[in-house]
Formats: sequence, C-alpha cells, structure tokens
Amino acid sequence: MILSMTGFGRAEDVFEGKKISIDIKSLNSKSFDLNIKIPLRYKEKEFEIRKILNDRIIRGKVDCYINIENLEETNDVKINKGLIDSYINELRNIASDGPDFEYLKMAVRLPDAITSRPDELCEGEWEKLASIVHAAIDRFEEFRKTEGKNLHEELERNIQNIDKYLGEVIPFEEERIVSVRERYQKSLKEFENVDETRFYQEMAYFTEKLDISEEKVRLTQHLKYYKEVMDNEDFNGKKLGFISQEIGREINTLGSKANHAEIQKLVVMMKDDLEKIKEQTLNVL
Repeated sequence: MILSMTGFGRAEDVFEGKKISIDIKSLNSKSFDLNIKIPLRYKEKEFEIRKILNDRIIRGKVDCYINIENLEETNDVKINKGLIDSYINELRNIASDGPDFEYLKMAVRLPDAITSRPDELCEGEWEKLASIVHAAIDRFEEFRKTEGKNLHEELERNIQNIDKYLGEVIPFEEERIVSVRERYQKSLKEFENVDETRFYQEMAYFTEKLDISEEKVRLTQHLKYYKEVMDNEDFNGKKLGFISQEIGREINTLGSKANHAEIQKLVVMMKDDLEKIKEQTLNVL
C-alpha cells in the first residue's frame, strides 16, 4: 500500500476541566525529523510522546503541537490559616500594643503562610493525554492513506506511459538499421575497390552497438518490479526510489543508442514521465 509522507491529524478531549488538543502535520523527509511543542505540565512525558510518534509515523518532517486550556476557574493558592494564626500570636507576644491588621500583614510574608497547591500530573491525565495522541495519529494516518491513494494512481499512470512509449519504439528499430545501411552504401559508391566483406563486418559491428534489445528487456523488468513493490509492500518509498534510478539508467542508454529521431522523441517522453515518478516517489512513505 502506498502511504504519503504528507499528512495532518487533530484530536482533542477534556480531562478534569482542562481541554487538551493535539495537532500533527508532516512533510516528506529522508528520516523521522520531529519538532514538538509541549506545555511545561507535560514535559516529563515528552520522551514517551516522542516514542509513540516515532513508532507510528516512521518517517517524515513532523510538527506536533500540544495545547492545554483551563475551562474552569481554579484556585491554586492555599492560605495556611493555622500557621498564620500562630505567626500573629507570636507577634503579639513580642509587641502587644500593635493592631492585629499589622500583625496579619507581617504574618502573610513569613515562610509557608501562602503556598501554591501542588499540581502534579496524575496517571489518569497521562492516560488521557496518550489516548489523544493516538487519536490524532489515527486521523493523521487516514489523511496519509487518502493522499497515498492519489499518489498510487499518478505513479501507475506514469509507469503505464513509459511502458506504452517503450512499445512504440519497436516499429522504428529495424527502420533505423536499414536507414543507416542505405546511407553508408550511398556514401561508399563514391569510392572504388570497396571490400564488401569488410563493409558488412563493419555494419554488423555497428548494428550490434545500436542493439537495444537488452535495454528494452531490463526496462520492462524494472517497470514491472516497480509496480509489484508499489502494490504489495508497505513503507516502500525508499525502495521505489532505487528502482526509479534503475529505470532512468535504461532510458538514458536507450537514448544514447537511439540514432533515430522518432525513438529520441519517445525517450524524451519517457524521461518526462520518469521525472514525475521521481518527484512523487519522494513523498511516498
């Protein structure tokens, strides 16, 4: 199955008055390249989140944004009334003629009179966060599959085009040899005492140099192999890239041996489709 490296997924949910939202998007890359923005509250779980993303996304230039929003008014401040009363009583004992309000102003500045409630990440919230990460990746993967289906159709069309152009080369193969032979024979008529045996030896050698049957067979095999890998193997982007390079080598050799205007035109059209294949293959996971 073809999967695109381009993708987008979003998921959100609420946990104890906090709205957690996660956005994931990616572009093509040779490896897994992650840029993650995460609230300080979840920093301790960054390694686990990175591992989840790496295991499931596999390859691509990935941006992951995690946001948290408080939906309820919360009071994170704790006033230690008992401790403040103790501070005030001690202050009275030291200076008994002062008003209680003054003692209170001094007491609240003393250690631990006012503290912030601890807000540690509990196991339940981490489980919720992890489930949202997986939900965002699920939507991200659906996007990849849809894009991959479009990629598959484009690649298959380009492969079929190259195969079609290769078939159109056949009628011109014998024609170009005959044309070369006639041109040489015409030129040789201008000379006397030409060794015909040597002439036909040279023609046989030249014909062998122009022979493209092996290139045609190899190109046909590469096209067939590309389609097999595309249809039957997962995470096949790199392998398809290598096969497209081999396809390019055979097309280039065909062009160098063509020695015929119509074959050259067909080679140019093959190269045009091959360039499209190479560009599209870069985006295959």
